[in-house]
Amino acid sequence: MSAPGLKVFTGNSNRPLAEQICASIGVPLGEATVTSFPDGESFVKINENIRGQDVFIVQSTCTPTNHHLMELLIMIDAARRASAHRITTVIPFYGYARQDRKDQPRVPITAKLVANLIVAAGANRILTMDLHSQQIQGFFDIPVDHLFASPVFFDHVERIKMRSDNMVVVSPDVGGMKMAAAYAGLMGSQLGMVWKKRTSATTVESVNIVGDVKGRDVLLVDDITETAGTLMNAAKLMREHGALSVRAAVSHSLLSPMAYDRLKLGHIDELITTNSIPVEPRGLPITVLSVAELLGEAILRIHNNESVTGLFKVKGF
Repeated sequence: MSAPGLKVFTGNSNRPLAEQICASIGVPLGEATVTSFPDGESFVKINENIRGQDVFIVQSTCTPTNHHLMELLIMIDAARRASAHRITTVIPFYGYARQDRKDQPRVPITAKLVANLIVAAGANRILTMDLHSQQIQGFFDIPVDHLFASPVFFDHVERIKMRSDNMVVVSPDVGGMKMAAAYAGLMGSQLGMVWKKRTSATTVESVNIVGDVKGRDVLLVDDITETAGTLMNAAKLMREHGALSVRAAVSHSLLSPMAYDRLKLGHIDELITTNSIPVEPRGLPITVLSVAELLGEAILRIHNNESVTGLFKVKGF
């Protein structure tokens, strides 16, 4: 019996990224119809034979989140009913990840619910990147390959010559300390943190800073930004404490109109992000780095039953 062939399909959430992934690994993007009926219901048809094939479905659950999630679930079901050998869902950005615990009475754990839906639809494996919290991997009853965007960010930071004794990596909140510590260790830099107080879902008041940023280049690191409130308040605080420059490295930028307005204030010299979801710079200092090669290499290794551990390493480390 011959080994299963490799097939890559995508929904409508981030087709350019899927095309870049396919270009990087030298396989054509699979032909599938993914559209909607006039009443809003999603419709999927896979337009080629995938019986016995190793199928990868690329789909971020970004805005409109619920619509793209339904597309993903229906594509998984279509592939399963078409007798695919294995179905791996490639989710560069996993939505609902911030709803990962019961932090108040009578609320759901939606990150777990979404994981259940993906497994129930027929997925055999998950490939994702920079989850909001590591424990979400345990919400799935199937294997999860969790990548980090840090190697991509590291290469960019190296190119702009930020890596030096003068650089300090800062977490804009307490929850991001583990991620910031990993970046600081990787780059041989000092570590800092902002203690913040959230006043509403869209408003954050930065209160104090732990660490010395005076006369230093600051790199803020975070996994998600939507309104840029946390980043802007942290950046403003860095400026007030004498930082020479402030850049932000954010894995997933779901930039709302409020975020663009805040970025125009100029507190951040550069927002460095990835194309895990579509991002429009709109003339602002936003640098979008591609994670296509990273995800493409992971897809090849999964397909060939090889370890993905090497993808966590950065050149020279």
